[in-house]
Amino acid sequence: MTTGYPTDEPPPETVDAVVIGGGAAGLNGALMLARSRRSVIVVDGGTPRNAPADGVHGLLGLEGIAPAELLSIGRENVTRYGGRIMAGEVTSAVPAASPAGSDPRFTVTLAGGGVLRTRRILVATGLRDQLPDVPGLARHWGHGVVHCPYCHGWEVRDEPIGILAVGPASVHHALLFRQLTDDLVYFTRGTGLDEDTRARFAARGVRVVDTPVAGVESDEKGITGVRLADGRIVPRRVIAVATTMLARTDGVTGLALPMADLPKGMGRHFVTGPAGSTSVPGVWVAGNATDLSAQVGGAAAAGALAGAHINADLVTADTDAALAGARPGTAAA
Repeated sequence: MTTGYPTDEPPPETVDAVVIGGGAAGLNGALMLARSRRSVIVVDGGTPRNAPADGVHGLLGLEGIAPAELLSIGRENVTRYGGRIMAGEVTSAVPAASPAGSDPRFTVTLAGGGVLRTRRILVATGLRDQLPDVPGLARHWGHGVVHCPYCHGWEVRDEPIGILAVGPASVHHALLFRQLTDDLVYFTRGTGLDEDTRARFAARGVRVVDTPVAGVESDEKGITGVRLADGRIVPRRVIAVATTMLARTDGVTGLALPMADLPKGMGRHFVTGPAGSTSVPGVWVAGNATDLSAQVGGAAAAGALAGAHINADLVTADTDAALAGARPGTAAA
């Protein structure tokens, strides 16, 4: 795998934590652990969700920074405190035999055959966006095709925008983008609209097109319009669409983490408790893998909180082991 940065080798010893995913959540979780003098390894597959985007927005102090630059800074932050970064894919993560007491162990296997042994796992795999199957749409993802008014809205302000409806969530989506442009067209794509919603759209100057969509037209400069089934083309420069957001589960199914579906087919995510804790002792989840709508700042904050709680859990286990070793006739785990 080519990620463009140096990678560490798997250590032979059991480490305190393995972070699966090198995005904002994973790196910030690793940073908290490294600064707590924990041995931590981040396994980074090098395919962040926001890679096609020109910049990260809504992140105080780093507004507009390129996604790749932000992650490069994050990796430097982690390694500065002794954390290690490994470029690669996790093929499996499973519980392993644990010592006496409540100090779990896990085995993490990498695509190249390497094996990591760890006491705790932070799953920060992120999500993948599933676009509707409209010809010509996917090639413009992250540029002329956007999904988040807070991530991309300012950059597409005042452009002719089309909303490709995927379900009830698209109604709210349309009203959010109407804040950013006076030229908005809503393509129902068979999802249907009640009269009240049509009246609300009309009041805000949103044009509704019920004719089925056949594809997205473009030229060398980007999107030019939406082609309808009857052959007409509605000129547009930007397409906004609510994607189906699916937590990435590759490599972590062996942990048997609980998952849940969002309503109306909007997505699927890992179920977590406070600070990203899960029903599997020793495993936390942070970022878009559990909070599908979190922006970069929110994902990073969740990673930091999970990292702090992992360290606290390890402190308890270390103290329990020390206490057991101090008692006559016992040995530390």
